[in-house]
Amino acid sequence: MPSPRGKTRLRLPGSLRWRLTAFVAGVMLASAALASVVIYLETGARLQSEIDHDLRGDVTQLRAALLPLADRGSRAVHAAAQRYVNLQSFTTTSRLLFVLMPGYPPVSNHPEVLGAGVIDDGEDATVQQAENRAGAALRRPHIGYSTQHVPDVGKVRVLQTPALLGAGPAIIGAGEPLAGVRAARQQILRAFVVVAALSLLLVVIAAFLAGTSVTAPLRRMAAVAALVDEGDLEPRIDTHGLNGSEMRVLADAFNHMLDRLAAAFEGQRGFIADASHELRTPLTVIRGQLEVLAAIDHPTDEDVATADRQVQAEVTRMTRLVDDLLVLAAAGQVDFVTPESIELRPFVTELWDGLSLIADRRFELGEVPEGVLRADPDRLAQGVRNLARNAIEHTASGTGLVRLEVASLPGGRMAFAVLDDGPGIPLNERERVFERLYRTDHARARKSGGSGLGLAIVRAIAGAHGGTASAGEAPGGGARVELVLPGFTPARAPRIPLVAR
Repeated sequence: MPSPRGKTRLRLPGSLRWRLTAFVAGVMLASAALASVVIYLETGARLQSEIDHDLRGDVTQLRAALLPLADRGSRAVHAAAQRYVNLQSFTTTSRLLFVLMPGYPPVSNHPEVLGAGVIDDGEDATVQQAENRAGAALRRPHIGYSTQHVPDVGKVRVLQTPALLGAGPAIIGAGEPLAGVRAARQQILRAFVVVAALSLLLVVIAAFLAGTSVTAPLRRMAAVAALVDEGDLEPRIDTHGLNGSEMRVLADAFNHMLDRLAAAFEGQRGFIADASHELRTPLTVIRGQLEVLAAIDHPTDEDVATADRQVQAEVTRMTRLVDDLLVLAAAGQVDFVTPESIELRPFVTELWDGLSLIADRRFELGEVPEGVLRADPDRLAQGVRNLARNAIEHTASGTGLVRLEVASLPGGRMAFAVLDDGPGIPLNERERVFERLYRTDHARARKSGGSGLGLAIVRAIAGAHGGTASAGEAPGGGARVELVLPGFTPARAPRIPLVAR
């Protein structure tokens, strides 16, 4: 089976850096193609506009030269037009000039293109006939601008305008080959192809290098994740060179997540070990009692009763441990607490009265403020009971003090503090007592039936409400463990009516 570490090297073309390179190259290529098309069309349109302007000028000049002769008759106009066009010879880079007059042969500086009976001895008869047909099409009136195919020349931009010359209407025309426009466009395309190819090469190289630089932390992160997947929680992402970047934030968050994950795994291993030890002890006691009972040939009723008491005590201890474990397991769920409005004074008074019956201690209750607390009543009662049980387990029977003080704190918070006159909690253990299965006095806790999870449940309840749990020292030297919850609204003091005197 291939190692997952090999899957995170990201060297295949489908990797992020290759996709980034392809994306940048594609965007650049599309942009270059779009720019090429726009410039290609714009160049052609601009050149054609210039050609149209020049053709308009040629037609205007030719008209201006012939109009003064209109009164002399069509023959004089035709002769003048022939002299005018003969002075401007036609080439593939110059303009075509022609005049079409009814009853007279066409006048042009390139008679062959008009098919006016001019025969080129060097051409085949079939070719000549095709040219004559194209010339006849050119002689047909196309007033305004048009693009026509001219034999031996190609596409020609033609302008024809009507004019009254001599005895009847005539058409004055000019044309210019579009070979220059086509050549300019082809030159633009060749230039863009060369520039786009060089630019694309540079962009691909730059995008690949940039993608490699950007994705390097991601590849390191993937490699670390692969090691974590294999069970090694020690590797961390090297954040060198990532100062002030989003990758640095991501790498720090990833490393912090791994730190918390490692701490959680370590705590879980310790918790499982402690829970196994806690369950092993009552199971050992139960098995021992059963073995002792089995070793007696004829056990008396007292022997059976003794074994039953021991077994029942250990079963009760295991049941409580399992129940507490289930509570802690549910602490991370959304519906762990269901807050509602609680009338504080009757709620606390009734709760403490019930707790005072579970052990022989000196139970005391301080002044309880009047008001409404927004909390889960069942979880709040469970938290206060756990605080009371913790105090009961560490105080002497009969004379031990267990006192509940309820006080309102700034910010709408309510504190439930249970004080006792027991041995207290050492300063270096006041935070650890909220850890699961941690005990300051293991022998006494087991003897009293504690699971070591009571204060952990108190902190879980506080956290679910958005509150806190802490341990300190009572005024008399014992322990003071406090549960603080938000959401308290004090009762309004009754208004005393003013008495008129």
